[in-house]
Amino acid sequence: MYIEREIIKKFKKVIKAYPVVAIVGPRQAGKTTFLKECSKGLNSSYLVFDDPDIRDIFEEDIKKFENQYLEGHELSVLDEVQYCRDSGRKLKYLADKGRKLWITSSSEIILSKEVLSYLVGRVSILKLYPFSITEYLSLKGQKELTAQILTRHVEEHIQYGGYPKVAITEDIELKKIILKDLYDTMVLKDIARTFSIDDIRSLEDFVKYLALNIGCLLSYDTISNDLKLSFQTVKKYMDAMEKSYLMVKVPPYYTNKTKEITKQPRVYFLDTGLRNVIIKQFNVEPDGKLFENYVFSELTKLGFTPKYWRTKSKAEVDFIIQDGKDIIPIETKLNADKAEKSMQSFIEAYKPKKALIVTLKGKMSKMKVNKCDVHFTNVLNMRNLLSEF
Repeated sequence: MYIEREIIKKFKKVIKAYPVVAIVGPRQAGKTTFLKECSKGLNSSYLVFDDPDIRDIFEEDIKKFENQYLEGHELSVLDEVQYCRDSGRKLKYLADKGRKLWITSSSEIILSKEVLSYLVGRVSILKLYPFSITEYLSLKGQKELTAQILTRHVEEHIQYGGYPKVAITEDIELKKIILKDLYDTMVLKDIARTFSIDDIRSLEDFVKYLALNIGCLLSYDTISNDLKLSFQTVKKYMDAMEKSYLMVKVPPYYTNKTKEITKQPRVYFLDTGLRNVIIKQFNVEPDGKLFENYVFSELTKLGFTPKYWRTKSKAEVDFIIQDGKDIIPIETKLNADKAEKSMQSFIEAYKPKKALIVTLKGKMSKMKVNKCDVHFTNVLNMRNLLSEF
């Protein structure tokens, strides 16, 4: 069963303008399925760079590769091309020869200057994440919603995440098995191999530590002391997690350095289901931090790069999104019917036109705070409120 992905409109535009289109995102988020669906009806070749024969000829002689695999096709899909040496220069050669290429990568290595610098002006990069709540509801065939039905689907989406294979599976125990296998594959294959990490045990301890502390300030010194790892090892692990789309660092938002507290980022998982399987925590009511992580994930899938706000007096707002001079503060609550002092403080200081309080079970409403429209909303309607931002 194929579920149309939300990036399709943008994808259809960029393939007309660029010889190379890169779809990047987590392993098993649906990149290959998406491109295979989009290439239906086209004379295309599909090449998996896990195959050593394909990889060897690509690395050894790009002209032989072109003749062997691309000749006679109007389009070629290159899957996980980041595993190859000198891929940027070779992709540039193919693009300049007029080859139409769609490439995938489950690592941001493909976005490094060693690759991207060769493709300036030739490539458009789109990110494909696990299913958003909108895609998830489409998968479930849910056309009509009540507050109770939406809450039930959101809670399931929080518990098991949006990876397509997990979401499609109805059996709860099988969902957990698939998530565990996916996590093992990401850590053992992608992250350990790609970033040359030999000590898998300490890497797993690091990931579990962060899974237990989602949304907390990231202190390399504290993690180093707690896990008995060197400072450089902690930084290397965090970099590997980010570049493999397992976790994301959220920086602070500040304009007044004397009042706003720190440059330390917070850390969230890109998929809450993957986070839950790491600590083996399922079948419980989502707590505030897990819901906060979930809202962050949905904001990321919408294309935003959230920041957080915190002052020395400990006023906090979970997320701040910005577009030019316009900003929207976003607070997450399991249930709420009023703007708390921290949100009021932010509104007073920055005078945004709109603010959101996203709840799991609260009722939708609106109020004014210092001329700012404060919307109490669910995660699905959050998307509508942000659609024109």
